[in-house]
Amino acid sequence: MNWQTEICTMDLATGAVSVWLRTPRLLEAPNWHPDGHLIVNGDGRLWRLDADGTLAQIDTGPLDRLNNDHGLSPDGRLLAVSDSSADGASAIYVLPAEGGQPRRVTPATPSYWHGWTPDGATLVYTARRGAMFQIHAIPVAGGPERALTEGFLHCDGPDVTPDGAWIWFNGETEAGVDLWRVPAAGCAPERMTRGDSVDWFPHPSPDGRDILYLAFPPGTQKHPCDRPVELRTMPAAGGTPRSVLSLFGGQGTINVPCWRPSGGAFAFARYVPA
Repeated sequence: MNWQTEICTMDLATGAVSVWLRTPRLLEAPNWHPDGHLIVNGDGRLWRLDADGTLAQIDTGPLDRLNNDHGLSPDGRLLAVSDSSADGASAIYVLPAEGGQPRRVTPATPSYWHGWTPDGATLVYTARRGAMFQIHAIPVAGGPERALTEGFLHCDGPDVTPDGAWIWFNGETEAGVDLWRVPAAGCAPERMTRGDSVDWFPHPSPDGRDILYLAFPPGTQKHPCDRPVELRTMPAAGGTPRSVLSLFGGQGTINVPCWRPSGGAFAFARYVPA
């Protein structure tokens, strides 16, 4: 079966889904720019997508092997991207949001960007520095990285709350893949979901009240792109999750921060039969 990508937005208050673009190209991981357009990746590059369906390439200089881990600084002026052009393994770079010359931030690989601190000074990401992927942080200006987790079988998808106090992520233990949070200042992580689903990519809402995340069916290994999945929300303080949308997708659906900056809506990718 042939599949097409739909890049969509959803209004949480009404449940209305708007399709911005349907295309046979594989596009992934929409960010929502403060100016109103979306940023997606595809074919190793980044693309600007306007609400009328216009797609335009963003200049990323020599970087042409970008994956789906990219996102905007809190002020919308910079983009963080993850690219494997130089070393054959993903490193993190920053560049102007409108496009331009990238600057490498992480010397070590593999490193996959996922979040900014609210002050724009620090990047959070998943990286393998030993046997397992753990959560790390590094100054945007460059400097030593700091490990925020240890002991998990795998960690991914870190994103920072608007007040900068917590870093949410998905962590795998012998009990399964759940959402966790760790204080940004450093301390023991706290497990936030405990269901049978395989939970990935938590994103705090702009008002800090809710967490949007992706729930795979029980028993799913890793984070494939071709599964019936649910988008769910849960209270940021902890509590019962709520399913807001069922779709076909997974990898590429909401890998990166995707809330509308003013809140109340988010962007996502899904895959539909051609």
